[in-house]
Amino acid sequence: MRLPLLSFALLLVLNTSAFAGDVVVTGGWFRALPASVPSGGYFTLHNGSNKTITLTGASSPACGMLMLHKTEDKGGTMDMMDMPSIPVPAGTDLKFAPGGYHLMCTDATPAMKPGATVPVTLELAGGAKISADFAVKNARGQ
Repeated sequence: MRLPLLSFALLLVLNTSAFAGDVVVTGGWFRALPASVPSGGYFTLHNGSNKTITLTGASSPACGMLMLHKTEDKGGTMDMMDMPSIPVPAGTDLKFAPGGYHLMCTDATPAMKPGATVPVTLELAGGAKISADFAVKNARGQ
């Protein structure tokens, strides 16, 4: 009886590890602004798995709150929306960039200064988490 339970537990660990390795964050950075102004976070999320994943949240100790957002042009008016989740189809890249999907960091800590690196954790539906370091750049993105 114990062998099947141990085999099942091992299978869960192996599947979780393989899944996390198929989802990769690259090019992560924040635009540093005064602490009273929300800062945008940008990156590319690669889903190398064979199924759609869903990004459900983000966190960083450098932000009081870190939210998923999207900016859209609605007939000449730019509208920013909070996104409760963002699906990423299998085998695709989703770019978080100015004017589109982005992270919104409010109440930035002193760690959010140009030249620094801050940790970010992305949360996926089902409980998986992906950690990455994001560079902090000045207001011009340099």
